[in-house]
Amino acid sequence: MEILGYFASLIVGLSLGLIGGGGSILTVPVLVYLFGVNPVLATAYSLFIVGASSLFGAFPKYKQGLVNLKTALIFGIPSIISVFATRKFIVPLIPNEVFTLGDFMVTKSTLMMVLFALLMVAASISMIRGNYEQYDKDGNDVEEIQVFNYSMILLEGAVVGVLTGLVGAGGGFLIIPALVMLSKLSMKQAIGTSLLIIAAKSLIGFTGDLGHQIIDWKLLLTVTGLAIVGIFFGDIVSKKIDGNKLKVGFGWFVLIMGVYILVQQVSFPIK
Repeated sequence: MEILGYFASLIVGLSLGLIGGGGSILTVPVLVYLFGVNPVLATAYSLFIVGASSLFGAFPKYKQGLVNLKTALIFGIPSIISVFATRKFIVPLIPNEVFTLGDFMVTKSTLMMVLFALLMVAASISMIRGNYEQYDKDGNDVEEIQVFNYSMILLEGAVVGVLTGLVGAGGGFLIIPALVMLSKLSMKQAIGTSLLIIAAKSLIGFTGDLGHQIIDWKLLLTVTGLAIVGIFFGDIVSKKIDGNKLKVGFGWFVLIMGVYILVQQVSFPIK
């Protein structure tokens, strides 16, 4: 199972490099089901893995002029504040036994996995249905004058930060359409900018867990290293593959995974 887990770690990075998101939605299931990490700890590990790999992935995008620093700053500040606060204060306050429904007890671990599965389903629908790019008659990006809807960007950034803090996912499937629709970025710029935002808020959010969790640095750095290798490979391959078709196929895979986790948690919840 660990060998399969290491291979899946490459896929996490590959997805981030190819489509600018999606890979983070696999990180927690990989850690929980293939490496046997507790779900609450897995969300913390996921923040570090996704943050570090996204930071490396943002570098070639920046060199290509596909990272809008002003947008990253405006969107990133509320995300960073909310994800750090969520990991530092909210997650530790969630009791180990949240509530009971008859004979069924909902534990903190079960709640985390159910929330994550619901986020996977939402992400999959976004990837299957969403095509936010605008093209001209020659198939080139339509460039628009950048206008910031500050109130909506701040709200969206804060919401994404809370979700990131709770379930350890980067939230690229929420950030990318928000950047396209609210900041008028092209899809390519939105993908590059989202990687920088994901990196900043995830890594800072991870620091909120230091002192609350015992970290297995050997496992964490190994998985992170493989994800980084995957993201560079994904960036190379992205130039040769239709990203929209890939995103739809990946979306169906994530949907199946999300439904499976929901069913598994109802039938055999993780204590």
